[in-house]
Amino acid sequence: MPVDSPSLLRWYAAQARDLPWRHDGVTGWQILMSEVMLQQTPVARVAPIWEEWVQRWPVPSAMAASSQAEVLRAWGTLGYPRRALRLHECAGVLAAEHGDRVPEDVDILLTLPGVGAYTARAVACFAYGQRVPVVDTNVRRVVARAIHGRAEPGNPSTTRDLADVEAILPASRPQAATFSAALMELGATVCTARTPDCARCPLPDCAWVLAGRPAHDGPARKVQKFAGTDRQVRGRLMAVLRESTTPVERPVLDSVWPADPGQRDRALHSLLVDGLVEQTDDGRFALAGEGSVS
Repeated sequence: MPVDSPSLLRWYAAQARDLPWRHDGVTGWQILMSEVMLQQTPVARVAPIWEEWVQRWPVPSAMAASSQAEVLRAWGTLGYPRRALRLHECAGVLAAEHGDRVPEDVDILLTLPGVGAYTARAVACFAYGQRVPVVDTNVRRVVARAIHGRAEPGNPSTTRDLADVEAILPASRPQAATFSAALMELGATVCTARTPDCARCPLPDCAWVLAGRPAHDGPARKVQKFAGTDRQVRGRLMAVLRESTTPVERPVLDSVWPADPGQRDRALHSLLVDGLVEQTDDGRFALAGEGSVS
């Protein structure tokens, strides 16, 4: 069953959130920054930091000229800071090999550091208006409900998911790009995971609603916890290093998680392995690029 494209597009024109990366004049590089930041991080946290980055690093070469530590500090508490390092690496490649511009072609985008299947298609679509399927968690949920009549999309399958969305894209390239944004917006704001607001949905022929909104009959979704995890410990260690202008002694880092020294040591080791933290010749610790590795 096809999605009612005209209804969805009209709804998006009237209801789309005013997000800064949707404004006119936003470049492919700035779209790429937003997409990297938005991976596993809510819009409300991303928007103010993205606007700061656009001013500070309007083109890839500007970021490439900055140190890894500067980028990590500016990343702040967005989480998963390896994304920042990969974006810094990507900026260097764009500046050196692509004329300081983000390419339009999906296959070329996929060769860039830190750019995966979703990000490549999102940049091609949202920055350059390409007619390519863009599939995130929100899109998968809308397709599962509206097309397949299921409450949940089940396990991801890149081939199947891309084919599902490709099949419902409008033929018109400009409409297809807007449709992709609208489908994502619908999943983020109306067709949500826990409390879908079907009364506000612009898709009157949703297969899930027509079937009586049957409950999900597969395995329960895994809820990612944060408190007490290695991710939380890594975040606290990174916070100490971001706030210090000089390398930090080991006892300072030990003090941020005294309850479980083994977990703290494991988290610190993982930061060193990931290249987010360096150890200086005298045994202190600093953000990447701020200490000579021993």
